[in-house]
Amino acid sequence: MKTLIPTNIITGFLGVGKTTAITHLLNHKPKDEIWSVLVNEFGEIGIDGAMLKTVNAHVREVPGGCICCVAGLPMKMALNMMIAKTKPDRIIIEPTGLGHPEEIINTLLGEYYKDVLDLRATITLVDPRKLNDNRYTENANFQDQLAVADVLVANKTDEAGPNERRAFDELLGSFDSPKQAHFWIERGQLDADWLDYPRTNHTVKNPQHHQKNRLAPQREFYNPNVSLPENERFIRRENSANGFYSCGWLFQPHIQFNFNQLFGWLSGADFLRVKAVMHTNEGVYMFNAENGVLSVNRIPVQSAEEILDSRIEVIDDRKIATESSEAILLSTIITS
Repeated sequence: MKTLIPTNIITGFLGVGKTTAITHLLNHKPKDEIWSVLVNEFGEIGIDGAMLKTVNAHVREVPGGCICCVAGLPMKMALNMMIAKTKPDRIIIEPTGLGHPEEIINTLLGEYYKDVLDLRATITLVDPRKLNDNRYTENANFQDQLAVADVLVANKTDEAGPNERRAFDELLGSFDSPKQAHFWIERGQLDADWLDYPRTNHTVKNPQHHQKNRLAPQREFYNPNVSLPENERFIRRENSANGFYSCGWLFQPHIQFNFNQLFGWLSGADFLRVKAVMHTNEGVYMFNAENGVLSVNRIPVQSAEEILDSRIEVIDDRKIATESSEAILLSTIITS
């Protein structure tokens, strides 16, 4: 008999630390197993795949909208190609923080995958500091991410206090059916054993929201990676849906940025979310910012052939001043 592939969805709202948590899992997975990750992002450029490049896993991206939209075609095509190419022992799916988790689950449970996938626990990450913020608690996708969770995990708890812990405990007590498990972690330190909790059925609060507010990818379904046209130094791509806006830039690998200037701009930039992998005069760095709080990590590069193209994506709940942001970004270039 053919063995079904254990599959998990790891979801959560913008900036909750999904990519960090998946990176932690991949760094602690059994060494003899092949794990594949399907990453979905709201922005058009796609950053998470580059962030996961340094870990031992196969990563496929579907940028530009929710992978479950447009009859599930982007998700099915990307997932099918990934399974055929990598033959994984486990699949992890990271939807965009603005996506529709129920429709992703329905696609994975459909007739097409019933003899392929063993869908296990959906793990939802929450930042307990946001549980009193109406921008989160009143958002339909945030509510449904909580509803579909089999395992609910409070992340970034090293930055939370007693009031946030109480808010998380109150959230746990608010569900009609208790969650299978809940945990309180720091820095995305998920335990791989939690992936094997079984999936249960859930009822979301906003099923009609998914039909009215689709986040359809803007590009061809079969082209998972945006690329630079020949002889272009960079491109800019924008997206918007459901009151959120994104703008992303992709630069040629030989373009180098001034680290200090880039750090200074991103430290003070008033965006809801920033993610970037940039080639700077001090090396290749990942920049990750949420509500103005910036973290920076260096990516080890052994040779010139490994130097990545530079990618940056900003997301906000207000229209982004793209021209002025681009002018600031271009001013940090030191070699082109």
